[in-house]
Amino acid sequence: MSILAANAGDLVIYGVIIVVLIVALILFFLFFNFINLYIQALVSGSRVGFLDLFGMWLRKINPNLIVAARIQATRAGLQISQQEMESHVLAGGNLMRVITAMIAANKANIELSWKTATAIDLAGRDVLDAIQTSVYPKVIDVPNPQLGRTTIDAVAKNGIQLKVKARVTVRTNIQRLVGGATEETIIARVGEGIVSAIGSSSDHTAVLENPDHISKAVLAKGLDANTAFTILSIDIADVDVGDNIGARLQAEQAEADKKRAQAEAEKRRAMAVASEQEMIAEQAKNRALVVLAEAEIPKAIAEAFRNGNLGVMDYYRIRNVQADTNMREAIAKPDDKQ
Repeated sequence: MSILAANAGDLVIYGVIIVVLIVALILFFLFFNFINLYIQALVSGSRVGFLDLFGMWLRKINPNLIVAARIQATRAGLQISQQEMESHVLAGGNLMRVITAMIAANKANIELSWKTATAIDLAGRDVLDAIQTSVYPKVIDVPNPQLGRTTIDAVAKNGIQLKVKARVTVRTNIQRLVGGATEETIIARVGEGIVSAIGSSSDHTAVLENPDHISKAVLAKGLDANTAFTILSIDIADVDVGDNIGARLQAEQAEADKKRAQAEAEKRRAMAVASEQEMIAEQAKNRALVVLAEAEIPKAIAEAFRNGNLGVMDYYRIRNVQADTNMREAIAKPDDKQ
């Protein structure tokens, strides 16, 4: 029994030694992996504890990223806690881009809070590009050639078409970047303003002489409302004369009027032909009635003979009158051969 007890005690001791060795190996591994980061953060004034580094490792957060971001932020004078950085990384944000953007905004005296910067980043916007655009304004072509159009086409009141190219200089409005309209809205609004400004011009030559009137009229409309940008200037890059839309529309209208008049004339001709046919039919009907009436004359003469109301001499006088009438009609008719 004493031998078994001694063996059990030895096993316990060996087990404890093995556990201690495993813990020592783990601590050595962590120490070896995190000692450089710990010293780097310590000497940079952005101390990060070993337990914090170990916790990042357990939460599957890259400790190198957090340490580098803390050092960069601290050196730039930004007060951002380690927990806030870890939360942004866990949310799927680009931590280094946010830190770089905040440093750039701080150097340029642009107000940008941590909450706003992370919200912009998580919304899918490039916060660093937004800060750079705030410092260095961006030029937008109107219209955008990538969308298939190269000019904004508008027609003045005299019917002449003008083809315009414009360039809009914008600066990012950080406060409206989240929820604000994008470049496409700026392009659409400026294009609409150009069409309206040209359409209100009485003559296209006035636009050609003073194209800045277009930019001033468009700029006065406040087209950057509810957008992520502030419009600094609208410059007319090129103005070309297009087609005479007014003359073409007048020609098309004249052609349409001619076709309508031809249709009305054809309608009247058809009605006249129909009326003529009706008159011919009425004439034939009346002629038939005359023939029927003439057929009654011999009957009436015969009836007069039978009743003694008409004598032979009377009948011959009637025939002579008819013969004289036929002769006069024959003389009065023109000679067809002549």
